[in-house]
Amino acid sequence: MRLSQILFVTLREDPAEAEIPSHKLLIRAGYIRRIGSGIYAYLPFMWRVLQKVSQIVREELNATGAQESLFPQLQPADLWRESGRWDTYTQAEGIMFSLTDRQERELGLGPTHEEVVTTLAREMIRSYRQLPINLYQIQNKFRDEIRPRFGLLRGREFIMKDAYSFHADEESLKKTYQDMYQAYSNIISRCGLAFRAVDADSGAIGGSGSNEFTILAEAGEDEVLYTEDGQYAANVEKAVSLPTDAELSQFTNYEKRETPGTETIEKLCKFLNCSPTQLVKNVLYQAVYENGITVLVIVSIRGDQDVNEVKLQNELVKLAPQFGAKAAIALQVPDAEAQEKWAAKPLPLGYIAPDISDEYIQADKQIHPKFIRFVDQTAVELKNFVTGANESNYHVVGANWGEQFQLSQLVDIRKASSGDRAIHNPQQTLQSARGIEVGHIFQLGDKYSKAMGATYTSEQGEEVPLVMGCYGIGVSRLAQSAVEQSYDKDGIIWPVAIAPYHVIIAVPNVGDAQQMEVAEKLYNQLNQAGIETLLDDRNERAGVKFKDADLIGIPYRIVTGRSLQSGKVEVVERATRRSQEIPIDEVVSTIKQWIETALTVNRKQ
Repeated sequence: MRLSQILFVTLREDPAEAEIPSHKLLIRAGYIRRIGSGIYAYLPFMWRVLQKVSQIVREELNATGAQESLFPQLQPADLWRESGRWDTYTQAEGIMFSLTDRQERELGLGPTHEEVVTTLAREMIRSYRQLPINLYQIQNKFRDEIRPRFGLLRGREFIMKDAYSFHADEESLKKTYQDMYQAYSNIISRCGLAFRAVDADSGAIGGSGSNEFTILAEAGEDEVLYTEDGQYAANVEKAVSLPTDAELSQFTNYEKRETPGTETIEKLCKFLNCSPTQLVKNVLYQAVYENGITVLVIVSIRGDQDVNEVKLQNELVKLAPQFGAKAAIALQVPDAEAQEKWAAKPLPLGYIAPDISDEYIQADKQIHPKFIRFVDQTAVELKNFVTGANESNYHVVGANWGEQFQLSQLVDIRKASSGDRAIHNPQQTLQSARGIEVGHIFQLGDKYSKAMGATYTSEQGEEVPLVMGCYGIGVSRLAQSAVEQSYDKDGIIWPVAIAPYHVIIAVPNVGDAQQMEVAEKLYNQLNQAGIETLLDDRNERAGVKFKDADLIGIPYRIVTGRSLQSGKVEVVERATRRSQEIPIDEVVSTIKQWIETALTVNRKQ
């Protein structure tokens, strides 16, 4: 393609709305344009990148036996009510765009397609003989993000591949799950990216086991914890570990002490001259289920540890049926305004004990009358600990479970962190890396099939719920992640496999007949050899062309300049900036070999 014929505009300054390098570069280099909040147009260069990513996805999915389909973006609300997720997605999490048609029917724009595909399975799968089956699509998705940011990484409209498998049993699901795990690993490797596959939380999708595929990048919103031996890697939301050992308490006798102005752990430790590992802190949370019931939660945890709110939310989801609710909840640490809605009297914040009285909760049919009390394992193990006294400016020391305080429900809801010891090998310590989640696979089990009545007839003639798997990978997200992982001060450095073009030919002076003649010749030869080539035939200064070539990140640049006098052209590799002069008649074979080598290396990773 000739650059003069492409819709192509570059910017010299960073756009004001862009926060991270990849977002800035994609706009500056003319790949995307913002149309509205979280809404972007994919311009010609970007569309070529997305097509290449999509093709790699198709090839790897097809190799597993998955069948490409296309499901409707408009989805009836009734299907989501069957699964129990309509209120979750439109109210509690609020990420689904919902609308009403002229017949007053409620619809949603699909953020995901479990309900649609389960409906299809319910209507079309009758016998075990039809199983297993795996359907996938590549399609635009819609999510009403609270704060769209980072360009394509957190937009309100994006391109995603989602797949759904159906099975007769868990064994069959696990086989397909492993096939998809390998397919995802192949996809990301072929795209030329460094990544980690990590244990992950299933979130609103649900199910049992799940894995995320995370592109390593400093600007990533996700934190991954891993061990150097390669035996463990997990998203911080899911990670487990062994905390550092607690120090022995110096308080051997139980007593109440005045501790004025010690509402924080730091202040209390300084006042008592003790370690935070000797403390039990009691954190207050407020959970509101989708049916409007408010539940107050006290989490008792060791003073140096933090609560993993994803794990806490999962524990509260398990309790939902007790309150006549489903899985959806909104969780927060209640501020003064929130407390006014349920507190019968002011709480001694900063001085709360595990046994704070339920009398602090006012009588209201929409408010559960008792605190839900969780004790993390780190707090259970403490002896002669320090904790609040349920009175402002007072704490108790030398306290013990089973004596002054009764143990309530034990849970593991501490947040693992870098430096913790690994559970599989305490000699290994957890390391931290930042990353961008581009893929997530789930073992759903029968969560949706049971809720929506999707069954099959087994070999024994019984009606059995289908067993399901779900597998998503963000096509547009992966494309931007590639930029976030590979760029320099001058612009993007695309991996060969997904670059919009392999080669750009820069003609320093389009008025020079020899320069243009050689450029045209190479342009035709390269394209005929299957090497996607861009010809910069614009009437611009050489410096402008070189800057633009670096900015847009094409892997190889050919310059038909002074080297022509010796029958050669200059070839510059974008990733390494290595420059060499190559005889004109060897250019095609040389670059073809470089491209084949790059693609082969990525396939083998």
